[in-house]
Amino acid sequence: MFGYYFNLALRSFKRNKVLTALMVLAIALGIGASMTTLTVFYILSGDPIPTKSAQLFYPQMDPETRRGYVPGQDPQFQMTRFDAENMLRQKRGDRQAVMSGGAISVTPDIAGMTPFRVGARYTSADFFPMFEAPFKYGTAWTATEDAKRDRVAVISKKLNDKLFDGGNSVGKTVQLQNTAFRIVGVLEDWRPTPRFYDMSSDRYGELEQVFVPFSTSRDLKLIVNGNMSCWDDDKESDDDPEGQYGVNAPCAWLQYWVELDTPAKAEAYRQYLSNYSDEQRAAGRFQRPTNVRLSNVMEWLDINKVVPSDVRLQTWLAFGFLLVCLINTVGLLLAKFLRRSGEIGVRRALGASRREIFVQCLIEAGTVGLAGGVLGLGLALLGLWAVRQQPADYADLAHLNPSMLLTTFALSIVASLIAGLLPAWRAMQVAPAIQLKSQ
Repeated sequence: MFGYYFNLALRSFKRNKVLTALMVLAIALGIGASMTTLTVFYILSGDPIPTKSAQLFYPQMDPETRRGYVPGQDPQFQMTRFDAENMLRQKRGDRQAVMSGGAISVTPDIAGMTPFRVGARYTSADFFPMFEAPFKYGTAWTATEDAKRDRVAVISKKLNDKLFDGGNSVGKTVQLQNTAFRIVGVLEDWRPTPRFYDMSSDRYGELEQVFVPFSTSRDLKLIVNGNMSCWDDDKESDDDPEGQYGVNAPCAWLQYWVELDTPAKAEAYRQYLSNYSDEQRAAGRFQRPTNVRLSNVMEWLDINKVVPSDVRLQTWLAFGFLLVCLINTVGLLLAKFLRRSGEIGVRRALGASRREIFVQCLIEAGTVGLAGGVLGLGLALLGLWAVRQQPADYADLAHLNPSMLLTTFALSIVASLIAGLLPAWRAMQVAPAIQLKSQ
């Protein structure tokens, strides 16, 4: 029966080419606009590490003085070096990692290639297993190498291709900031989107090309990138030779993550944060009331409003446009079906039930949606190409993946079926006797 109705729908298209073309075009425009913005929204709001997003947590505390204190305000978004290193030593999580972004110069051992600067991440050994960073060659460095401040590095596949022509470079040395580092691992292509582990810098940028131990980075005073929040100006000029980056500096500039495998461990860690904050206040470091948070990955993304407000607005506007297109399609389907009242009356007189007329009309509406989906897919691809030409940092991520491809056709067919409900209901109400008399 479905095949028969589908064939009738195709025949109807040939008889009413203009009306059909208008309906297909209306649905295609709505689907194209909606899928373009929905794809961008889907990419930006997705889970960057679905296998562990509920097990990775970002702790926050409030280490500031009482100056400017407002009850109920958010705690610091980043961690001081004193607290981060202290908590790293105490190891209360299954895994924990301290980190900061940076920039580092690379001096190639290749004739004719000049030194260049790349993005770097200074972190601790647990970073790689915590965030499931895939390795092409070698492994991460160890906690022992962290403690010894060894000159070891993990490099990206991109940098490995550039310096070592894609070969296994584990065990070789690379000159970073005029210091020889031994390569212990090479990462595969890896780009969590957004780059959730550091929301203080480029959220949708490419992976850093060099990873070195945090302890080593401070030993060599490597350049740090990212936001920094300082307070207690009187203490800022402490005698620490590292200034704002020193251990005792009243500045928050580090990201700190902890892995907790069970909800019970997460609750225990939250209590640990409260106790730690109380201890620091008793020691005179913290002055504000205890104010701690422990957010998993998706909660952390929500707190940071990772999806730009303009993307949300564009998505709502696009779906509003789709609604307008569907309303127009309803009118066109009504005109098309009611023009065929005579044909429907004959079918009813020959024994077709109202249900069969309703199903036939819905299948015809769905067929219009299928055609609109094909054309809408082309418009969506064109729209995503236009997005990629924009200067936004997430622009190059705007591609249609298989799931969004299927969503395009599903949305188009469902939308056309909804648009066809009223016209199909009106069509099945056609009285055969009246139509036969009028013939």
